[in-house]
Amino acid sequence: MKIAFVGCGYVFDIYMRSKWAYPELDVCGVFDIDAARLAVVSKHYGFHAYPSYEALLADARVEIVVNLTSIHSHYDVIKRALEAGKHVYSEKPLTTELERTRELVELAKSRDVVFTGAPPNLYSDSICTLWKAVRDGAIGKPVLVYAELDDNPAHLMQLDKVQSPTGAPFPYAEELQEGCTVEHVAYHLVWLCAMFGPVTSVTAFSKHLVADKKTPAPLSPNDTADLSVACLDFANGVAARVTCSWVAPRDHRFRVIGEEGEITVDNIFHDQSPVRLERFSRVSLSARKAYTVRTHPAIGRLVGIGGRRLPLVRRWKSHGAEERAVGTSLKNRFVSWLRRRQVYATDKFVGLAEMTRALQEGRPQPMSPEFLLHLNELTLMIQRAGPQGTARTPATTFARFDWLPDTIAPAPDYRASYRPKFFENLLAGVVAALHRR
Repeated sequence: MKIAFVGCGYVFDIYMRSKWAYPELDVCGVFDIDAARLAVVSKHYGFHAYPSYEALLADARVEIVVNLTSIHSHYDVIKRALEAGKHVYSEKPLTTELERTRELVELAKSRDVVFTGAPPNLYSDSICTLWKAVRDGAIGKPVLVYAELDDNPAHLMQLDKVQSPTGAPFPYAEELQEGCTVEHVAYHLVWLCAMFGPVTSVTAFSKHLVADKKTPAPLSPNDTADLSVACLDFANGVAARVTCSWVAPRDHRFRVIGEEGEITVDNIFHDQSPVRLERFSRVSLSARKAYTVRTHPAIGRLVGIGGRRLPLVRRWKSHGAEERAVGTSLKNRFVSWLRRRQVYATDKFVGLAEMTRALQEGRPQPMSPEFLLHLNELTLMIQRAGPQGTARTPATTFARFDWLPDTIAPAPDYRASYRPKFFENLLAGVVAALHRR
């Protein structure tokens, strides 16, 4: 299908890292209100530069408009594209006002076009592996989730000096002014809601903690919450605690605890992040009490703590996360290699591929409009909870879907294939003896 991008900032280069894996998506052109930035992108990637947004919308070849503009431009950009009869894929959040998002959803329905968007990590190997392990009963009944999205102390990271390979500045001011929750919590929410269904109640707290973010220019507003904590109750009985901050050191873990074990994903921002399964035993649970075991992971592994690393479910576009460097310099190539192996590897294009495949096959989108509305409402509830906290019932919901995407290789039954560690079995009798009088 033929697509066009509006907005060529920092995130645009992240999309381009995986464009090579999608020859079926033809980029007709790009537009940005910053003429200098538009010229750089057009020259670097060889894309046609539209002279105006009106020209992009008037191009009859364009079937999908990809919205990568600043958050406060989303409503106008999306609305104009829908009114022009284009399908729309938008970065998150769709808007910062639920009623405006609802209006856009209704507009898309009235024009018989598709309106969907990020985050695309719903389609990653890691979530598919985690989801299958839960379905296999590897941890028994899931009951609790701990989800972390601490993204380092922003005031120490010199974010104003960060640039993409083609020179786009990191949008630090927008990130800090909108808040870590608005920018990031959807990465966790999309996994949670896909696996466990709609949220029936939200108890949340948010607060501005670090006054001086050490930015060259004053922020406006300068008191946006840089911490949020939300406790979510799901219709199926699962409870989750989700934390976002620009204050604590980086931690992107996602842990699903069941009645019989735990599954841990190390990094929500890495599509092929390691997934570990631990089936609880008296040995591993008792060993956690020991300081040495807790502080020396190698010892903990011997007695089953942390369990086993699972072979990942491989999807039809798994290779898209194996990005290619945007720049051609040795530095850019090295940074690209290091990032995808150690930091994060996010395939932004896979969301577009899933959207277009559903369109071509004439089936509903994987993430329905109601699903996206629910994510939007939850995001805003958490962000705006305030230091006094709030307990609310979401007004939106969605029909829970039971979706396991196609794979390129069969995955094992994760419960049946799990084997306890040698020392875990060996110490079972010792632990039992120590607990007897």
